[in-house]
Amino acid sequence: MPEITIGSAFDDGAADFERLAPSLWNPMGNALVAAAEIEVGHRILDAGCGTGATTIPAAQYAGPDGRVDGVDLSAQMLALAQAKASTLSLENVVLHLDDAGAWTGDEPYDVVLSAYSIFFLPDMDKGAAHLVSNLRPGGMLALSTWAEGALSPFTDLLVQECRRERPELTGLISGARDNTERLNTPEKLTAWLEGFGLQDIKVLSTPAQVQLNQSLAWSLVMGSGLRFLLPEDEEAAARVKTAFLAQLGEEYNLNADTLIASARLH
Repeated sequence: MPEITIGSAFDDGAADFERLAPSLWNPMGNALVAAAEIEVGHRILDAGCGTGATTIPAAQYAGPDGRVDGVDLSAQMLALAQAKASTLSLENVVLHLDDAGAWTGDEPYDVVLSAYSIFFLPDMDKGAAHLVSNLRPGGMLALSTWAEGALSPFTDLLVQECRRERPELTGLISGARDNTERLNTPEKLTAWLEGFGLQDIKVLSTPAQVQLNQSLAWSLVMGSGLRFLLPEDEEAAARVKTAFLAQLGEEYNLNADTLIASARLH
């Protein structure tokens, strides 16, 4: 799927995405930024920055002499990130509507961040190698990704209902899901990062449970890559929504277990 389509989809889902920020994206963003060991004055690339869950705390850590370049394909997500930066008078945040997997800064970065975004790269290995190439010697790559078992059975139930309307999904579900499965244990993630010549690798398993009512559960679908599973026909999509939410029940405890990794370029 062309990346601009991904950007447009996240434009449509930006408001839904942001509804999960207080309970999911923001606390996990803070944890990722803490793992990145950002110092005052650091130059930082936030690749796939979304609505700023990592951009904002990174800018606060770096201080006015630092800089955060936030790069994302969604204009609406960037608009929400800019509103947060403006509210907090963070003049060290510069946002760019661009492809994070091909972005090159005007000079190397001290830190490159990727929060739940690296698995969206069409060629994850090539895209990650490019992100690493943006680091200065001694610079830090820090990323978050879903741990084994995360989002289950939430996504399984959604796929089940979508397949009733879109039988062709059986042969189409791949991409980000396959990429996620390549990174979903500390051992897999460590070995993958070693392949880029990175050292001092640390992987922190971060358990997380998020309580969702039915409205928030559907916002998670519409504000994430899961929306690509839905049928285009509105009536069919409505049937999926009704059946899926009936399966979840009125309250649902989402498994959002996450791996947070940091690694240095020597």
